[in-house]
Amino acid sequence: MTHDTPTLDADSPLRGARILVTGGAGFIGSHLVDLLAPHADVHVLDDCSTGNERSVHDDATLTVGTVTDRALVDELTDAVDYVFHLAAIPSVPATLDAPTETLDVNTTATAYLLERAAAQDARLVLASSAAVYGRPSQLPISETEPTTPRSPYGISKLAADQYVRGYADWYDCDAVALRFFNVYGPGQRDGVVPSFIARARAGDALVVHGDGSQTRDFVHVIDVVRALVAAATTPATGNAFNVGTGTTTSVVELARLVSDLAPESVPVVHDDPRPADIQDSCADTTTARDELGFEATISLSDGLASLVGRTLAAD
Repeated sequence: MTHDTPTLDADSPLRGARILVTGGAGFIGSHLVDLLAPHADVHVLDDCSTGNERSVHDDATLTVGTVTDRALVDELTDAVDYVFHLAAIPSVPATLDAPTETLDVNTTATAYLLERAAAQDARLVLASSAAVYGRPSQLPISETEPTTPRSPYGISKLAADQYVRGYADWYDCDAVALRFFNVYGPGQRDGVVPSFIARARAGDALVVHGDGSQTRDFVHVIDVVRALVAAATTPATGNAFNVGTGTTTSVVELARLVSDLAPESVPVVHDDPRPADIQDSCADTTTARDELGFEATISLSDGLASLVGRTLAAD
């Protein structure tokens, strides 16, 4: 089963708009740009450290640079209508190695982009993260759950998330934060899903960190793109919304699902737990459904089947 990029409504205000997508050469950003570029004046800012220039749609304009370069940000946000801010240092281990750089890229750059968006009377949508919750007190996790992040990544995302909501209050800036849960899909290079699929394709054992009982809410990137578009047009600004499915899956169950989809079944083995990893994560999607008008539509089983099918077709 395959899933195509969603279409942009004929009356969407994004059509014909000037749009900046930071991190637009990356996994999620490139899918968003694929949707927007045929219909809008789309500019991508990406340092291509994890993104790929070849992933950027031909109708978009790519600038290779960093979101910490304020002169460059000034240029790209001139007369902008929408900013989708997805650029970040996204890896928990990488942020443990570089906490100060993480603050600069993930938080300070967000604050400056908000300043520019407010000056341009533009809408800003931030890619926040479920990592802001840390170890939740209950599942599913609602947006009112206490935020106790456990890594420099989670702390930096929480600060950026709070800046978004603060700017909406202090400066009447149109801004929305989306707290992504575990995003997966075509084009993803890092993460447990592509790792499992690559190993299964090679006939290698699937490596689970810890005992595999840790649970995650896996949401397909196409659903995430739909959430980003909804956040760009919602009147419910100044808020943070969970973006997930509301369904929880253990990592060892994910491994079994991938193994069952592979041409030949592969074993599952266990390794040491990862530092700063959380045990359980599952989104309460009520607020996103009621206020953002967003619900995920792609089940994990369908999404995995599509990915495995794409991977085998590429062989």
